[in-house]
Amino acid sequence: MALFKKKQSISDELVLPEHIGIIMDGNGRWAKKRHLPRSAGHNAGGKTFRKISRYCSDIGIKYLTVYAFSTENWRRPQEEIDALMKLFKDYLEEAVKDFKDDSIVVRFIGDKTPFSDELKALMKENEEGSADRDGMVLNIAMNYGSRDELVRAVKNISAGVKNGEIDIDLIDENTISDNLYTAGQPDPDLIIRPSGEYRISNFMLWQSAYTEFVIMNKLWPDFTESDLDEAIRIFNQRNRRFGGV
Repeated sequence: MALFKKKQSISDELVLPEHIGIIMDGNGRWAKKRHLPRSAGHNAGGKTFRKISRYCSDIGIKYLTVYAFSTENWRRPQEEIDALMKLFKDYLEEAVKDFKDDSIVVRFIGDKTPFSDELKALMKENEEGSADRDGMVLNIAMNYGSRDELVRAVKNISAGVKNGEIDIDLIDENTISDNLYTAGQPDPDLIIRPSGEYRISNFMLWQSAYTEFVIMNKLWPDFTESDLDEAIRIFNQRNRRFGGV
């Protein structure tokens, strides 16, 4: 982790988390409070996502993982799912055009299988178009669930053992980490959950073994750069011992 001096609301030097995870929660409640359809909350949340992603890149965060759509979200009403898929399509089309001059490397983590061919093609276009950039890595978790990720890792490792590519006696924590969607990336230092809910919601279970969690009582569409600053300030107040004294 490196030191940085914030250009905006924080003037003191703070320890910058290398990897931040955000559970983008509260879109539906934000819309309900305003007597709007849930789709309006998702649209507002999408704007916040773009704003916070660029801000993280600007201040020097190296990795950002955002929880956009979980494996359990398919249980929502079809009307809401359809609205989310349209929002994802609009964002991906916009990202191809508007983010071409950004330094952000875009990656999608999760099982892409259930998505339409159009969405999968747009994901591929964004990943390939940003692959040579040298800035922050942005992981967008879509149809992601950590238990599903771990099952996938176990299957991959089991296949490697069966094919003689992996020695079962040499399987260790690194073997599992190397078979996750985030292989090659550091575990998150900080996970932020807006909306005030005290749940991990199947997000990065393996990777977050020693992550600092910050729960913020603010719905995601209302989340600002100052709120991110505050989460980093709280992170700086933690004593990270990683099981030691």
